[in-house]
Amino acid sequence: MTLLFPFLIQIALSLGLVLLLGNTRVGALKRREVRLADVAVANDGWPIRARLIANQYQNQFEAPVLFYALVVMAMVVGADGPVMTGLAWAFVVTRLVHSLIHLNGNNVRRRFLAFASGIMILIGMTITLAVFATTHVI
Repeated sequence: MTLLFPFLIQIALSLGLVLLLGNTRVGALKRREVRLADVAVANDGWPIRARLIANQYQNQFEAPVLFYALVVMAMVVGADGPVMTGLAWAFVVTRLVHSLIHLNGNNVRRRFLAFASGIMILIGMTITLAVFATTHVI
């Protein structure tokens, strides 16, 4: 059950980003920084802040999808011990850091380090799940 909390925090990050994106886009429209016709087909017309948030929101449907799958599999087969839980929390932390970097200065090197750390954690989660599967009857 402890895997449920990092799972929910990761979902909350995605939902928070989409709410921030909506607020940012509505504000840009109200301030007349952009016209609907400018963004009807492509996102290039939005102000840079809105594009950064949109990119970060889109990022939540890349590597985190693997996280969701791994967490659900771990919960289903009972591989939700302290190692998997620790890895899950570590992954969520990397996603939060990635988001903060992306939305506050967008230092690409630091952002890449956060991203790569998250990928390494996903690899660790995969290995942990595989080891569990080979040592337990599922």
